[in-house]
Amino acid sequence: MANNEKPRQKFPLKPRKNNKSNPLALVFFVIISIFFASFFLRPSTPAVQTIPYSTFTHFLDQKNILKVKIIDDRTIEGSLKDGTPLLFRTFIPYQDSTLLAKLMENDIAVEGGSANNPFWRILLELVPWIIGFGFIYYMMRSAPGSGKAFQFGKSKAKKYEDNGKKITFADVAGQKDAKYELEEVVAFLKDPERFTRMGAKIPKGVLLVGMPGTGKTLMARAVAGEANVAYFHMSGSDFVEMFVGVGASRVRDLFEQGRKNAPCIIFIDELDAVGRTRGAGYGGGHDEREQTLNQLLVEMDGFDAGAKDSVIILAATNRPDVLDPALLRPGRFDRQVVVAMPDVKEREQIFRIHAKKVQLANEIDFDKLARAAPGMSGAEIANLVNEAALFAARRQGDTVTMGDFEEARDKIVMGVARTSLAISEKERKMTAIHESGHALLHYYLENADPLHKVTIVPHGRALGMAMSLPESDSYSRTKGWIEDRIVICYGGWAAEMLLYKETTTGTKQDIQQATEMARHMVCEWGMDEDMGPVAYGQEDEPIFVGREIARHKDYSEETAKNLDAAVKKILDRTKERAQAILVEHQTELEKLADELMTKETLSDEDVKALLNIK
Repeated sequence: MANNEKPRQKFPLKPRKNNKSNPLALVFFVIISIFFASFFLRPSTPAVQTIPYSTFTHFLDQKNILKVKIIDDRTIEGSLKDGTPLLFRTFIPYQDSTLLAKLMENDIAVEGGSANNPFWRILLELVPWIIGFGFIYYMMRSAPGSGKAFQFGKSKAKKYEDNGKKITFADVAGQKDAKYELEEVVAFLKDPERFTRMGAKIPKGVLLVGMPGTGKTLMARAVAGEANVAYFHMSGSDFVEMFVGVGASRVRDLFEQGRKNAPCIIFIDELDAVGRTRGAGYGGGHDEREQTLNQLLVEMDGFDAGAKDSVIILAATNRPDVLDPALLRPGRFDRQVVVAMPDVKEREQIFRIHAKKVQLANEIDFDKLARAAPGMSGAEIANLVNEAALFAARRQGDTVTMGDFEEARDKIVMGVARTSLAISEKERKMTAIHESGHALLHYYLENADPLHKVTIVPHGRALGMAMSLPESDSYSRTKGWIEDRIVICYGGWAAEMLLYKETTTGTKQDIQQATEMARHMVCEWGMDEDMGPVAYGQEDEPIFVGREIARHKDYSEETAKNLDAAVKKILDRTKERAQAILVEHQTELEKLADELMTKETLSDEDVKALLNIK
């Protein structure tokens, strides 16, 4: 509650530490700089032209030679006096003992030189190249994750090392049906002869199907832990590369690794990344991905999962509907294990498993936490426990309390509490009236779920909320429950009309939910007496016919009018029920709104004590 809320702890920001420069990168930069300097800043030398010795003697007689350099007893280089940039080289065809004397007589500058071996000259020019490419190769080999930079065709499957902390079925809460199916795989990996003796064949591939966060990867790891065999993990996206044929090569290498490490489990996560239906989409599909899928199909066909190999292929996906039919036929992934969302008992077990890692207060009620998290997966529950621990750390508490779990759940479901939002007193009062209308109806409707709490503290984009808490999970709803739920949706609208004779824009989402449920009752669930138990479907996507937009319906225009009338009839009936209840209990409505203005958040027990409701 905002009035009793402690000031938030401000954590001092630590200055960033300057990252130390990598010495290898510095050396690499220096070498590359020297290389480019030696290549581009090398002084240009004029071209040297080879001339006959007779031409050289002719220039000598004409006294047109400026200087010469005697390389050896048969080679001379020099330049002329007439200003031409000609540099010449000549080879003496015979031993001429008078040549030096002639040069001295003509006052020609004579220098001595050494032979220039072209082999060493070429080698020196290649040294920067050799050093540069050698250093680049070293960097690629020594960089983390780049040890196989040039081995594109090798599988990227990672072998899981448990490091003494083996994951078993005991670490996976609930999922009794999935465990029962997978226990057969564990038994085969432990004792394959028991099955082959009877002539039975274990499925080559087992597909784990479930919503995100239900624990498919954890379940595969638990199978490997129970069977005490090697476990290879690879994502479906690791097969697909920009180079054609790389994915197929990786598939072959993956199965080869499996045979070498048998018995083992090969787990392919997000199988739909590589196993989508071939030929789908614009342009007929993705050629590289389809080649990879073809290779996977061929490998699973020729892959013997008998006692000799004892290799099981597990895969996980949350989109089995997009997988290629050839991938799901018998002999490949012919067994599908559903990893379902946890029920209330399984959520309680998941809370207990993740709560072992945090310091809990004695007041923690795991049954209430499980009921307060309907529809949450195992990953979402783990996130909720972590958020509760973060809230406890922010308030500098020693243990995690139920209040921390409440704040964490509200943050995940409704958004972060916006305690700093400036709201006028009039708007706070209208919000309190609105939420009180929702909350009060929970106590006077026979089929409504019990109220959990009501608050006018803004969370996310909502200025307030009245939350119900079902006592148990329900997988189907009755007509009475749905109509009472629509009545509760109209509670905010009816309360505003009763006390202010006008409504606010805060009723938008309530009206949308009510209308959607009423339309489902009429068109899909067969809960209207006039229209009967008939599925009328919905409007299709708009289709352009010429310049007009046409919508195809599964029913006539007259039926559409009757459907709209039936929906309107349900909404009018439930709206009138909400108004009648609030008019009868107007005093309690105003009393509850005043209490919300004072405390901002009230629990179910608080409301019952305030209004003397048993």
